[in-house]
Amino acid sequence: MVERVYLDWNATAPLRPEARAAATVALDMVGNPSSVHGEGRAARRVVEQARAAVAGLVGAKADAVIFTSGGTEANVLALTPTINVAGDKAPRGQLLVSAIEHPSVRAGGRFSTGAVEEIPVTAAGVADLAALERRLAALAGSGRLLVSLMHANNETGVVQPIAAAADLVHAAGGLLHVDAVQSAGKIACDINALGADLLTLSAHKLGGPKGVGALVIGRAELHIADPLLKGGGQERGARAGTENVVGIAGFGAAAEAAARGLADDAARMSSLRERLEAGLKAVSPDAVIFGATAERLPNTTLVAVPGLKAETALIALDLDGVAVSSGSACSSGKVTPSHVLAAMGVEAGLARGAIRVSLGPVTTENEIGVFLRAWTKLAKGLSKGSNTRRGLAA
Repeated sequence: MVERVYLDWNATAPLRPEARAAATVALDMVGNPSSVHGEGRAARRVVEQARAAVAGLVGAKADAVIFTSGGTEANVLALTPTINVAGDKAPRGQLLVSAIEHPSVRAGGRFSTGAVEEIPVTAAGVADLAALERRLAALAGSGRLLVSLMHANNETGVVQPIAAAADLVHAAGGLLHVDAVQSAGKIACDINALGADLLTLSAHKLGGPKGVGALVIGRAELHIADPLLKGGGQERGARAGTENVVGIAGFGAAAEAAARGLADDAARMSSLRERLEAGLKAVSPDAVIFGATAERLPNTTLVAVPGLKAETALIALDLDGVAVSSGSACSSGKVTPSHVLAAMGVEAGLARGAIRVSLGPVTTENEIGVFLRAWTKLAKGLSKGSNTRRGLAA
């Protein structure tokens, strides 16, 4: 049987033992967390303990955390014109997003299509702050606005200049939403240091269960006046529906574990990534590692080799027991052109061959070796095919 190696942690991280244990305990809890009897109060304690743990991961207060069904819902909840600040109920008429955002952000949330505008990125995959500053200046006096910029890109791993962007946005009287789905649990992600007004998290990206996430509110005076889900008064009126106690319990445990191991895990993944990329370059000298000149997440490599199609590579690597992806995992399992690489100005043919390798805290040296052996086999096949085609053309 082929040894399986999982190197697609940016798509979803395997469940942490701590999260599994917490979720298992919660499965046996019968109470509704909104009930006032003992069983209900026990479930409520689980939810509130998890809320504190999730808040702690990003330097927030517990009451700033709104639990959702995942990162997408949290993004859509955040991206609304109806965000009040200190009682100011004037709607926000414009949403600016970077060109490399997650599809749920690029879709504009609850803003009309005409109110959404993209800000370009550099060839290195970093948001163009000069372009953002120019656009903010051009929009001065035209009404309140919201800007959404991800902390780290899910495909390239490039870390964005959030604090600098926050300064620009706040100087223009706007609010900043940060999608921190990929960064939380991998690098420091303090909502106060970043200057974010709203911050999105997802449990399954950091070793929690799938189907649970959170929107973290950065300022006490900020209020979402029009909840996405209306009904009961759960989540202090911000998100109706009985809380997913099992998922939330696992989320809290995963957040706590991620916070404890953050520095050591990051250093270890960075070392493994360096070995991985050195091995890739040794086998395929013409390999292009996207975003390599910028600061990146310690676990992420997006690579392409001229002439190699992503579909071919994914199938070959999977047959050799290695799970990687072609970029974002949010395209219904399809290998589609990357809007991220297009925004970076990468030639379409090269972009179609991009393969994302993403590591985790428990990835081993041996697993990197298995990947590199599989990659060597793939590269030899590509070279052989190229030689055959040249021979036929001669």
